[in-house]
Amino acid sequence: MAKLGEENFFWHKLHSLTGIIPVGYYLVQHLTLNTFSLGGREKFNGVIAFFEGMPTHFLIALKIFAIWLPLIFHAVYGLFIVNRASPNLSEKAYRWRENRYYTWQRASGILAFLFLIYHMTTTSVAGKVKGVQVIQYDAWAGKLSEPVLGIPYLILAVYMLGILACTYHFSYGLWSFCIRWGLTINENAQASLWRLANVSFIGLTLLGYLALLGFFWAPFSESHQSDGPVQVQLEHSRPISTSP
Repeated sequence: MAKLGEENFFWHKLHSLTGIIPVGYYLVQHLTLNTFSLGGREKFNGVIAFFEGMPTHFLIALKIFAIWLPLIFHAVYGLFIVNRASPNLSEKAYRWRENRYYTWQRASGILAFLFLIYHMTTTSVAGKVKGVQVIQYDAWAGKLSEPVLGIPYLILAVYMLGILACTYHFSYGLWSFCIRWGLTINENAQASLWRLANVSFIGLTLLGYLALLGFFWAPFSESHQSDGPVQVQLEHSRPISTSP
């Protein structure tokens, strides 16, 4: 039996597995559904309404067992791994590519952990406390653009950095998962998977950034495609027309 403070083979492999299923799967589908922002207010809010319309007991069980518990375990055990790590990036003799990936993986994990605490507090928790309107399209559009601490678009920058950390952590984790679980046992297979991981990193990052873009420009919204005047609702103001 492993002693406290020592890594355990079973828990280490379970940590690797939960990073792909269900946490990694949730990341992919979450970013994908968020791109409904490109369809404008109605499409994005429709996604939220779909989940809010689920039976309460089913939605709570889904969040606890498919998202929160696996995510908490992956994050906490990941911090334990980081605490035991001995990065040697600064040593000239060990400046290999894999060593840099190893260091970036742990750094991105810490950054993603902090980002997810902020994200879940201001969305899932805030939605239950203040109401679903705080996570709808208009609230997101305002939050991403309004100045914070006198800095415009600060929250947008936080989300861009957070998405980058999450997508890198997942994509590199996909590569290391296949090695750890014996799915890629030779150099050719590992090289092919590494190329796939790079595609995953770039693709998922672009997916997340497109979701953010949708809160500033929604090219697939019905109002954008119509020939009539577009009504923009500003907080504490009357609707104004953007038509000539």
